[in-house]
Order: sequence, then structure tokens, then C-alpha cells
Amino acid sequence: MALLRSITTVGGYTMISRVLGFARDILIADILGASAVADAFFVAFKYPNFFRRLFAEGAFNAAFVPLFSGLLTAGGRAQAKAFAEGTFAVLLCALLFLVAAFEIGMPWAMYAIAPGFAADPEKFQLAITLTRITFPYLLFISLVSLMGGVLNSLDRFAAAAATPIILNVSLIAALIGLARFTDTPGHALAWGVAAAGIAQFLWLYLVLHGSGMGLKLRLPRLTPKVRRLLKLMLPGAIGAGVVQINLLIDVVIASFLPSGAISYLYFADRVNQLPVGVIGVGVGTALLPLLSRQIRSEASAAALDSQNRALEFALLLTIPAAAALMVISGPVILVLFGRGAFGAAEVGAASMALAAYAAGLPAYVLVKVLTPGYFAREDTVTPVKIASLCVAVNLVLNLVLMGPFAHVGIAAATAIAAWINAALLAGGLKRRGHLVIDDRLKSRLPRIALAAAIMTASLVLGAMALAGPLAGAEVPRIAALGGLIAGGIIIYGACAQLSGAADLKELKTIMGRT
Repeated sequence: MALLRSITTVGGYTMISRVLGFARDILIADILGASAVADAFFVAFKYPNFFRRLFAEGAFNAAFVPLFSGLLTAGGRAQAKAFAEGTFAVLLCALLFLVAAFEIGMPWAMYAIAPGFAADPEKFQLAITLTRITFPYLLFISLVSLMGGVLNSLDRFAAAAATPIILNVSLIAALIGLARFTDTPGHALAWGVAAAGIAQFLWLYLVLHGSGMGLKLRLPRLTPKVRRLLKLMLPGAIGAGVVQINLLIDVVIASFLPSGAISYLYFADRVNQLPVGVIGVGVGTALLPLLSRQIRSEASAAALDSQNRALEFALLLTIPAAAALMVISGPVILVLFGRGAFGAAEVGAASMALAAYAAGLPAYVLVKVLTPGYFAREDTVTPVKIASLCVAVNLVLNLVLMGPFAHVGIAAATAIAAWINAALLAGGLKRRGHLVIDDRLKSRLPRIALAAAIMTASLVLGAMALAGPLAGAEVPRIAALGGLIAGGIIIYGACAQLSGAADLKELKTIMGRT
């Protein structure tokens, strides 16, 4: 399968999921605003998702996909399937133990993620209750990650990419249909998370069975291959999840700020995660198995070309996206969330956080594009060293910037740490000869920057011209923002075409190598 086709498959389903996610967050903002209940639910949602993104989507896929792809290439489907089943059994046992331990120790575990809540006993207890409801989600979604890794290695990206849609549908249904029967809307959302995990697991299990790679439950055994997987996973938990660690630090520190800070960061990050998910996750997911096969086949030239084309595609989309979110963060937050309990003060606070997060947008995506260059070569140690430094930098910057800038300083610290992470990852690959920027990428980067600069100027002028409608009633401001975004896309596309930053005719084949 062509790399671009794989990226667009993952990115397309991610886009659908993110649109539904915005619908979900619009409902949450309307009903909960930036209240104590909202803060408590976002912490309860963050806890299992942190472990999911750190271990399941990060370290696990980084270690599992290259090993599974290698067995698939060298030993065939039978050996690969046996390895996947053995991994499934060990992972299930480990997850059952982890979930049980956190359910029992949740009052103490809450001090690790939201210690500032302890000053408000009611808020602290609510966060504990909601997290106990959501935490089993980790069990099911981690197994979903394993099954998704199997399907991705078989070049079947659609089913795994569609699973987040189930989560958003479940949360919307819970908020609309269940909230009236629970103590708070936060309780309804928490039960929606738990139900989504079960539904996602059943969906992917059936798809995997239909592909002829259905996994049978075995007795857990630490075979040499499973031991190798665990050895690669341990450092990869930090290397692949540095962004998530930094975001968790944001929550810990924000818990000491006045009520609402966690909610501001959540809503801002949700907008910022749209391009990160569509572009970064799409490129990273498609690139890892491709690089693994190319490296296993000793096709080093093809691997270098794939890395360059992935960087080119990612920067072509993330540079203008970052610039746009920085200059029109206010209208974006206002149109998406500015209603009901989410008033003008909340819009202003969240929009400033969005502008700060957006400054690091290209870096967040570059991290996802560059890390497969290490993981495909079964190197998870180097990203750990880089990640450790970046976590320390983020923590120091958080403590320095939160005083004068509150939650905005926390977002800015995360963006700065992401740029340092991306730069160090790129430097490490370059020193080893695994990243050689080719002439095509060198010539296109300044042209991408020029096209993005022209688009940014047009957005600033457009926002000034549409200031009235953007501040008016809901329908006019939605139309004004839609026109502003559409105009920016058209201007950027035209400038990219005219300057040679991109060729629209090439987009279908820009990453066509398999």
C-alpha cells in the first residue's frame, strides 16, 4: 500500500473522530463550562488515557509493530500470530493487575495527578469517584492497541483508525441520554468512557477475526520474544510518550491554580490535537511498519526517502496550521465552545492557551514522524535519554512560567519542550546517517514558510475585516469563521502551488513508494 494512501486512511478516520470529539466537547463546555465538575472529569479522563498513550499507543506499538512485522516477513503469518497471542496473554494479566491496584489505591493515586485538588475535599473525592469509573477503560483500549498493531502491520489501517469514533459517540450518547439519571453530568461521562472501552474492544476483535488473524487466549508465558518486547517497551514508555508526560505535568501543576485552569488547558489542547491527530498520528502510524520492512530488507535508500517524504508532508500541513491557530485562536475557541456555561472570560483564557500550544504544533508532529526512525531499528533507549531531558525542561519551565502567566505559561512550556525534543531526535538520526535531508526537502521548506507567512497575513487582515460578525450572534460568527478558514486554505494552497512548495498533481504520489 502506498504510504500516502495509508496516511490519508488513518488521517481521514481520525478527522471524523476529531469532528465528533469537537461535538462532544461543545456539549461538555455548554453543560459544564470550566467548573469543578469539569475539572474532576478531565482528570478522570486523563488518568487512563495517560497510560494508554504512554504504554499502549506509545511504547507498545513502538516495540510490537517492528517485531511483529519482522516475524511476518521472515516467518510468515503463523509465527507472527503465535507471537501476538503470547503478547495478548501477558498484556491481559499485567493490565488486570494494574487496574485492580489503581482501583484500590485511587485515593493515594490521585495525589500523583491532581495534588492541588486536596485543598477542596469535595472536588478531590469527586475526581476519585469518576476516575474509578473510567480507569477500566485502560484494560480494553490497551488490548485494542495490540489488535490495531496487528492490523496495521497487515496494511489494514481503517478499522483501528475508526475505533476512536466509538469513544466519541459513546460520550455524546452518555451526556445526552444518561446525564439526567446520574449525580452529575461528570458521572454520565465517566460511565460513557467505560462503555466505550468495551465497545472498541469488541469491534476490533471481530475485525481481527474476520481478517483471519483472530487471537486465541493462551496461558501467559514470558517467551524470549515476549521478553524482547518488554525490554523494548520499558524505555519506549518514556521515549514515545514524552508529549503525554509533559501534558500530565501540565495537569499536576494546573491543579494548584484556581478552578478552571485544567478545563482551559483541556479545551485548548483538544483544538490543537486535531492537526496532531490527523497529520502526526496518520504519518507515524503508516511510517513505522513501512520503515520496519524497508530496514529489515536492507533497503536503506528507500528508508531515507520515506523519512524525507514523511517530513515534507507533515511540515506542509503543520506549519500553516500552527500559524493559523496562533492568530485566530480567539474566534476558534469562541465559535466552538463560547456558549452556555462557557462565557467570555472562559473563551479568553482558553484562546490564550491555544495560541501557546499551537506554537509547538509542528514539533508535536515532528516527534511522531521522527521516532519511527528509532523504533523501526529497535532502538528505544536513545529516545528515552532525549525524553528525560525534555521532561525536566518542561517541569522547570512550568514552574518558572506559571507564576507570571498562569495556565498560559504551562502551555508555552509544553510547546518549548516539544521543539527541544524534535530537534534532539532529528540530530540523533542525522549523526547516525538515518536522516539525510534531500535536495527536494531543502528546496521546499522555505517555500512552505513563505506560503504560510502570506496566509497568516491574510488571516490577520480577514479577522480585522470580520471583527463585527465574529463578535456577533452565533450563526454570523460561525459563517465568518468558516469563511476565514476557507479563505486561508485557498490562499495557502495557491501560494504553495505557485511557489513550488507543493504540486497538487504530486500529492497522490508524493509518498507512493511501498
